[in-house]
Amino acid sequence: MSDQQPPPPPHRPHTPGAPGEPGVPWGFVQPRDPEITPGYRRRATILTWAAIVQGALMAVALVVSIVFLIRADQDTRNAAYGYLALVLWVGIAAGVPVLLALAIPGARMRRRVREQQRWAGTTPS
Repeated sequence: MSDQQPPPPPHRPHTPGAPGEPGVPWGFVQPRDPEITPGYRRRATILTWAAIVQGALMAVALVVSIVFLIRADQDTRNAAYGYLALVLWVGIAAGVPVLLALAIPGARMRRRVREQQRWAGTTPS
């Protein structure tokens, strides 16, 4: 007789099936999204408006920086305006991640609120 043992059975991946089948807990129910509260709607609105305000401020800073560059180019005594334009560009570059951090969650939250209102059959407020 040989001292070798038979190879282990092949691995079968875990696939959920109907209740009562192996691998699926009895009474399994797909989790639901939590209900959207008025506080959630308020936070979605605040994030959205904060992103809009910051985007507007960044657009104004870009226009002002271009004006500063034009002013600095007109006369050598106004060279400091060029440095102010650079400072504004650094501020714009630093504000982009903040803008994304406000806009992306705000947009997702607003979309979720609209979907919930559509499923509930109410009009958006």
